[in-house]
Amino acid sequence: MRFSLPSFLRRRGLPEELLETSESKIMHISDTPDNIYSFILNLIEKSRPKYIIHTGDLVDNIKLERRPELKDRYKKRVQELLDILENSNATVYIVPGNEDDPEILKKFSRKAKIVKPGGIIEIEGIRLALAHEPCELKNNEPIDFALYGHNFKVIEKGLNGILNINFILPQSKRVIKVKYPDGTNFERGYRVMRGL
Repeated sequence: MRFSLPSFLRRRGLPEELLETSESKIMHISDTPDNIYSFILNLIEKSRPKYIIHTGDLVDNIKLERRPELKDRYKKRVQELLDILENSNATVYIVPGNEDDPEILKKFSRKAKIVKPGGIIEIEGIRLALAHEPCELKNNEPIDFALYGHNFKVIEKGLNGILNINFILPQSKRVIKVKYPDGTNFERGYRVMRGL
């Protein structure tokens, strides 16, 4: 069955193989500013992942670690993203980031599984190490992929959720990368992307 993609997804170059595969999909996102929530919703609706993993900083434009007075705004926006993720029919895993409040995530989460940084989960035969920051990952565990965010660092077996939205196809262990919308890094607070 073919359908027409919304223009912003066509501009993003959404790979046809992502839409046409019959394999289950794991969607990995990280450090999401609230202005891309509609993009995330549309991407979920089109790609229909079976699993969604968010590796922290759910409302990345609200720097809660440095601005605790924004907690009420954070609560409202994090609830909006949790509704998007949890209403998707996917199994959802969340690793709290440095800009998140783990207690608020636990309180507002209805179905998402909160995973401690450095935790390892297994999905359909592949082992995934999950963290917000790459330094939280354990090096001595056998894994297929390490999923993380927080900065632009690239590590061995790593999929950085800041650089791309990563889709993992567990049966073939293929990775399909989708670019974030233009301006996402600016909204995250990154004025200059050094080292890229």
